[in-house]
Amino acid sequence: MSIARILIIAGSDSGGGAGIQADIRTVTLLGGHAMTAITAVTAQNTTGVQGVHAIPAAMVVQQMDSVIGDIGVDAVKIGMIGSAGTAAAVADRLAALEVPIVFDPVMVATSGSVLADEATIAAFERLMAVATLVTPNIPELAALGGEEIAVRFGTHVLAKGGHGEGPMLTDRLIGPGGVLKAWSNARIDTPHNHGTGCTLASAIATGLAQGRDLIDAIERARKYVREALALAPGLGQGRGPMGSPLGFHVHA
Repeated sequence: MSIARILIIAGSDSGGGAGIQADIRTVTLLGGHAMTAITAVTAQNTTGVQGVHAIPAAMVVQQMDSVIGDIGVDAVKIGMIGSAGTAAAVADRLAALEVPIVFDPVMVATSGSVLADEATIAAFERLMAVATLVTPNIPELAALGGEEIAVRFGTHVLAKGGHGEGPMLTDRLIGPGGVLKAWSNARIDTPHNHGTGCTLASAIATGLAQGRDLIDAIERARKYVREALALAPGLGQGRGPMGSPLGFHVHA
C-alpha cells in the first residue's frame, strides 16, 4: 500500500502546538507520512516565543536532499523559514521538484511574537514563485502585497479570514483570474487556537499529496481544523494548542 509522502520545511515549537510538531501530527492523522527539514528551533510555549535559533541554510537543504533522494516526496509544506538565506536556498531546491507546494508565510506567532524579519519577508517572493498555494492570514496578505500576488507570482492564494472582525469568518481561494471559491463559517470562540495556520497548510498539502484537487483538499483541511479547534484541551496559561481529532475520517 502506498502512502502519501509530505516534506515539511518549518521550525520546531517546543510547546508542541504549532510548527513541525503540529505538522507531523496533522499529516499522520490524515493518513500521510511526514518528513522534515527543520529551519529553526524555538523556545516557545502558549504565552510566547522566548528564543529562536536558526538552522544554517546548508543544513536545511541537506535535510531536504536526504529525504528527497531516498524516500521521495509527493507534496511539500513550508512554514517558518528562519532567514532570508534559507528562503532563497529552499526555493532554489524546490524549483527542481514537480510536486504541489503549500507555503504558509509565517511572520508572527499566534502569541504575537515576530518570527520573520523584513529581509526574510522580502525573500518570501522566491517561495511564492514556486508555490502551488500560499496561505496568508489578513496581516500577512497585506505585508506580501495583497491579492494581486496571485497574478504576480502565478500562484493560488487562500486568503484566511480568521483575523477579521465579527462572528463569521470567510476564507477565499484566489487564482490569477480572481476569486475561485469562498467558504464562510461561524467563528469558534476559543483562545486555544495556537497552530491553526500550520495545521491548515499541512492538511492541505496532505490532501494534494493524496491526489485530491485543490478545492477538495482545502475543504477537508478546513473541516479538520474546525474539529481540532473544538477539541482544544485548554493547555497552558496563554493561547493553547488545538486538539487532535483522532477519529477524523481520512476520506471526509
